Amino acid sequence: MNATSRPALGLVAALVIAAQCVPVSGAVAAETLRVGKAVGVAFSFVPLDIGIRQGIFARNGITIEATNFGGDARMQQAMAGDSIDIALGSGPAMAFIVKGAPVKAIAAMAGPPLLLTLVVRPDGPKTIAEMKGKTVSVSTSGSLTYWLVSETSRQQGWGPGGINIAPLGAPQAQYAALARHDTDGMVADLSSALDMEQNGKARILMRFGDLVKDFHIHVIFATNTAIAARPEALRAFLEGWFETIAFMRRDKAATVAIAIDVMNKDEAIMSRTYDELMPMYSDDGRFNPKALAVLAKSYVELGELPTEPDPTKLYTEAFLPKSK
Repeated sequence: MNATSRPALGLVAALVIAAQCVPVSGAVAAETLRVGKAVGVAFSFVPLDIGIRQGIFARNGITIEATNFGGDARMQQAMAGDSIDIALGSGPAMAFIVKGAPVKAIAAMAGPPLLLTLVVRPDGPKTIAEMKGKTVSVSTSGSLTYWLVSETSRQQGWGPGGINIAPLGAPQAQYAALARHDTDGMVADLSSALDMEQNGKARILMRFGDLVKDFHIHVIFATNTAIAARPEALRAFLEGWFETIAFMRRDKAATVAIAIDVMNKDEAIMSRTYDELMPMYSDDGRFNPKALAVLAKSYVELGELPTEPDPTKLYTEAFLPKSK
């Protein structure tokens, strides 16, 4: 090797080393997304934990920073304050968009409200007709639980205020209020309701899945900032989400095992919860026009909005996975 070839060889080596430092297509660095759950302990939001633990989001180039909130209203405030990028919330919370929340729904997450029940003390009312004038606790004003109690009252012919609604925040505070007889009932997720029945602490009075059929109990929101600046990250998140739903349908045992750990319930309750709630999840995130019409009408009937909004202004399907 002559002297003149050495600099050229050194240059080639330097270029090889530099090339090794440049990510190739498909191996980009993971993007971090801050994701909020409307409540921490509910089977509805277990897919986020499963997607994280099974490495599904990571395979789609996404790192998740998860935060739990005490209801939709608080989570919407966090989105407005740019504390989170994505929110796993409720269909009724789409009314916040009309009121100026800087967000948009980007996927229909689940349909009928199979998740939620109205529970009372074991010695409490025996029928829903006995709930007129009674007090029921919910998470926050404007939340899914608030909407369901108001809608129950309206469908009974009592108007949206026929049942007194007490926003008490986290489930622990609601359990305590029910035990003290400060309230007559509370809205509880199915697994918690089954657990309370099993321990003789409460009784399921009604299931809200019997109340409305065309519905979006949950939707996935993104901030307008994320929509404008990080469209590919949102697409990757939704790819991971729906891959997770497919995994859950294939592998009940793994799903139940993670749900037991996240929710601290026994296997029998989580197995039953899985069987009863898996049908509610959407496999593709498409919005149901009938469900959107129910929501738009309800906003006026329950006094949330003065007129029905145009549902098409509240969501986008631009980030959903392409049909395969």
